Amino acid sequence: MRQLIRYSLVGAATNLSMYGLYLLITYLGVEPKKTMTLLYVIGASIGFIGHRKWSFDHTGNATKAIARYTIAHLSGYLLNWLILFVCVDQLGYAHQLVQGITIFIIAGFLFLVFRYFVFPKPDNSNEQKK
Repeated sequence: MRQLIRYSLVGAATNLSMYGLYLLITYLGVEPKKTMTLLYVIGASIGFIGHRKWSFDHTGNATKAIARYTIAHLSGYLLNWLILFVCVDQLGYAHQLVQGITIFIIAGFLFLVFRYFVFPKPDNSNEQKK
């Protein structure tokens, strides 16, 4: 539960600021998927440090964590892009609403991926047997 709360705090701070920028940049005329792409990269980069050190207390190999984090975010990005494409481009929903809802979908997806794939707890079962 502690991980989820910390993940939520880091994510809320990052996503609120990125969503505000998303609304501003799209208001200025930049296409929604281009805006989402730029802000996704920025938000993911900022989030790595907060999630690794604070949310998940990860002390494992940082290089492996970065590689896994990149894979996780590429998956999250593709899911985000697909949701925008289908809901905005194909179904005609307002991009502001779709992106606002999608933030929560991607956050849930990434929490699970971060917890079990990117920042897993070390397996101490071998040490306990000794």
